[in-house]
Order: sequence, then C-alpha cells, then structure tokens
Amino acid sequence: MENHPDILDMRQRHAMAERATTTSRAQAIETLALLTGLYLAASPWIVGFNGGGFARLAVTNLITGIGYALLMSGGFGRAYDRTHSMAWAACALGLWTIVAPWVVAGNVDTTRTVVNNIITGVIALLLALAASAAASMGSDRSGRGGR
Repeated sequence: MENHPDILDMRQRHAMAERATTTSRAQAIETLALLTGLYLAASPWIVGFNGGGFARLAVTNLITGIGYALLMSGGFGRAYDRTHSMAWAACALGLWTIVAPWVVAGNVDTTRTVVNNIITGVIALLLALAASAAASMGSDRSGRGGR
C-alpha cells in the first residue's frame, strides 16, 4: 500500500474526512438530519393521519423519511467526496416533503398534513443545504472545487 501512486492524495482525503466529521457543526447537522428523517418516517402515526385517504401520504412520508435519514446520516465521514451530491439529493427529498400533500393522489391536504409536511420539509431542506455548504467548503479547501 505504501507504494500506491495515489497514497498522498488518499491520505489527504482521509484526513479531510476525519476533520469534517469531528467538527461540532457536522455532527449537529448529521444528528438533526437523522432525527428529522426518523420523525418524517413516523409522523403519520405521531400526528395522526387518520382515514383511508391518508394511506398513500403515510407511505410516502415513511419512505421519504427513511431515505432522508439514511442519506444524511454519516455522509461526512463515510463518503466525503460524494457528500456534496448526497446533500443535494436530500434537498430534493425536503422539497418533495413540502409538496407531497398536494401531489399524492387523494384528498390529503388537511391542516394537519400540510403543517406537518411543510415544517418537516423546510427543516430537512435547510439541513441538507447546510450539509451541502459544509461539503463544498471542505472540498474547496482541498483544491478540487465545489464537487
């Protein structure tokens, strides 16, 4: 391994990932994103999406929440080079959460569902933007630009 032609670059990337993971900002973003995703997944049962017409929105929130939690938790350390694009994908999930009550088939745009999804979606979107900014700053320091 010591004779690998890219050993210096690999060590530098590993050191950057380690520094990014140990910052309190990155840890706070990851923790809040994980909690946001878990809440989104459980929100239909916490908020009480009652009735047969809410089944599709409940499944949408469950799948989106699990996907968001998996996408955002641990990205800084495990896949530092891909964190920037993962955070942008999480932004899309945050936007989907906001519009889902109107897009999902059926009459599911009640006050409860709309308020829940808008607040959760905005929080998810802001956390994903913060993760994207942190990943962008980290890769800018390495001299490779924004991606």
